[in-house]
Amino acid sequence: MDSFRIGSKSIGEGHPCFIIAEAGSNHNGNLQQAKILVDIAVEAGADAVKFQNFKADKLYPKNAGKPGYLKSEKPIHEMIKTMEMPQDWIPELAGYCARNNIIFISTPFDEESADLLDPYVEVFKIASYEMTHIPLLRHVARKGKPLIISTGTANMDEVRHTVDVVRHEGNERIILLQCTASYPAALESLNLRAIKTMRQTCGVLTGLSDHSRDPVIGPCAAVALGACCVEKHFTVSNLLPGPDHKFAVEPDELRRMVQSIRATEACMGAGDKVALEVEKELRIFARRSIFTVNRIKKGEKFTCENIAVLRCGELGYEFSPEEYEQVLNRTAEIDIAENSLLKREHVVW
Repeated sequence: MDSFRIGSKSIGEGHPCFIIAEAGSNHNGNLQQAKILVDIAVEAGADAVKFQNFKADKLYPKNAGKPGYLKSEKPIHEMIKTMEMPQDWIPELAGYCARNNIIFISTPFDEESADLLDPYVEVFKIASYEMTHIPLLRHVARKGKPLIISTGTANMDEVRHTVDVVRHEGNERIILLQCTASYPAALESLNLRAIKTMRQTCGVLTGLSDHSRDPVIGPCAAVALGACCVEKHFTVSNLLPGPDHKFAVEPDELRRMVQSIRATEACMGAGDKVALEVEKELRIFARRSIFTVNRIKKGEKFTCENIAVLRCGELGYEFSPEEYEQVLNRTAEIDIAENSLLKREHVVW
């Protein structure tokens, strides 16, 4: 599929990159902070702001242990419990987003959350660790809305299977996001060429969910590789408590990311190799033509001692440099001054 719509936005080839500002759980359980995150995303120019809806009891067993990757002594179930977003926030945040002209998205991590979100979202986002949760995938795919699926930790066989599951439910509106499940992800681990590989292999739109700390390099390189969607975690401040704040970008960085993506898109052009209007002056001024380097009398032959291929400056353009050898040994029709642009009427043909 070349393109489809999410709300008022067209997504796909030939359309602006769909930029998702990932608030996630960086609201820290405070509705006002969640709204501040929406405000930051709006001010930055993002197309959508995304939250997460999960229940600790539906993610991990209570004895699942400690998350070594977060360097925390707190059990993962206990940590996740503190990050839950209250269900009654959903209509409140969706309405706040609508009033501020930004698309509301929230990732469901279970079927109940998907059902609660359904009336309020125009697209579903599937987290990397849920892409192999086939019952959830089927449940969400049947709702008929576009699916954006992150692919962190996955191999290509798993990606293919995920796409097949969604398509089997009659849903073709899929965006796969290349993602590196590391927090933060080193730039050299982003594997951005997978964006193209997944697009070619699965025949779907692709993009990037970027966990690197840099606000520009990964997103802009992804767009240059054809990403139609970029997602990036952001926060009010890296100093806030919580597992996702430290690797998220801050408000000024989010704004810079959006501006850089739009500048990258402008750089890409249409792909046709043509002389541009902005090049018109230098196409004449700095390209070469044939000039006299000595005074030449009528009837005198043109030689490599009295003519040369030089840049034109303000003197105009006549002969192409490739015509130089055709002019050599021909004779002058008239007297020609030194440093003159050689014209066709100057040559006896």
